[in-house]
Amino acid sequence: MTHEYLAPVPAVDAAEVPEPGAVTIVVPTYNESANVRRLLRLITDSVPARLPCEVVFVDDSTDDTPEVIFEAAQDCPFPVTVLHRDEPAGGLGGAVVEGMKAAGSEWIVVMDGDCQHPPSLVPELVATGQRTNAGLVVASRYLPGGSRAGLAGGYRVAVSRGATWLTKALFPGRLRGISDPMSGFFAVRRADLTAETLKPLGYKILLELAVRSRPRAVAEVPFVFQERYAGESKSTAREGLRFLRHLAGLRTDAPLARMIGFGLIGASGFVPNLVGLWALTALGVHYLPAEILANQLGVAWNFLLIEQLLFRNRRAHRRWWDRLGRFALLANADLVLRIPLIALFVHRFGMGALSATALALVTTFVLRFVGTEALVYLPRRGRAAARRAA
Repeated sequence: MTHEYLAPVPAVDAAEVPEPGAVTIVVPTYNESANVRRLLRLITDSVPARLPCEVVFVDDSTDDTPEVIFEAAQDCPFPVTVLHRDEPAGGLGGAVVEGMKAAGSEWIVVMDGDCQHPPSLVPELVATGQRTNAGLVVASRYLPGGSRAGLAGGYRVAVSRGATWLTKALFPGRLRGISDPMSGFFAVRRADLTAETLKPLGYKILLELAVRSRPRAVAEVPFVFQERYAGESKSTAREGLRFLRHLAGLRTDAPLARMIGFGLIGASGFVPNLVGLWALTALGVHYLPAEILANQLGVAWNFLLIEQLLFRNRRAHRRWWDRLGRFALLANADLVLRIPLIALFVHRFGMGALSATALALVTTFVLRFVGTEALVYLPRRGRAAARRAA
């Protein structure tokens, strides 16, 4: 559930009501009560003199951050809204998408709430977008004049560099012209944004935006990443794992990439299968029942990996036990179907045993992949129709 709080503003005549702000600044927050007063002061000093704005905080905090924002907003010359989420779906990225949906301006600027992104750059981000007719303007630490000085310690610098290299290697086309895909500071033209296509997971919302809904033109401006004003960084090992899952989900969004991933995961399932077969036969189990039981270990391994890496965004359509049962049925049917197929290829089409086996493996693999998508992870027709009607 989301709660909305609006800071009170002085009463004015209808004729004096200003036009909607030229820019909406979206700030996702999680326990940033020690930072938000300073952030609003910096925005007040930097932005209103050059363009009108509104600020939307999307808050997932467990502390008094919403109350602090509300109090600090009394002194702001621009509208300040706080959207507090009881359930932080999608993490920081999900909060940003909520803020984008609530924005009422032509331009949306996304920035962190810890004062590491300088608000003084907001006018330049918007002006660059207007001047270049870009739909997305990224504040980059890696352009001449930019710096990642605010990153605390060599470990975080190395992680940031490694994540940047990995994402650019995985998405060379989509990230062309973006030197800092890990930046959390950017401006996007509202007309170029399709928030409904975004499926955020964790805190790298720019990557999600660039890959799933990249605007027609992209520009960049350099910026110096500041030191955190107060509090602790939210970058943890858990967030790192979410980032890797997010990368895998983005990379396997296309059917061909998903099929390749499905095959690689299936190949990795031979390891638990062989380990289980070795253990069972060592215990004196006959090799036939041992193979059947060991195959279930490979099935379980494959199921866990595809759930996390390939179909994470489609798991809500069925309960986990329903998905597992259907997946196991398909995986074991593959084993049963393969032998008759080999016999058919050999006796009906005159193929050699080796080539027949290879063709049967490819055929059953494709059938298993298509069956997994259609029978395990596609939404039921009734539910899909109900969602469209809603």
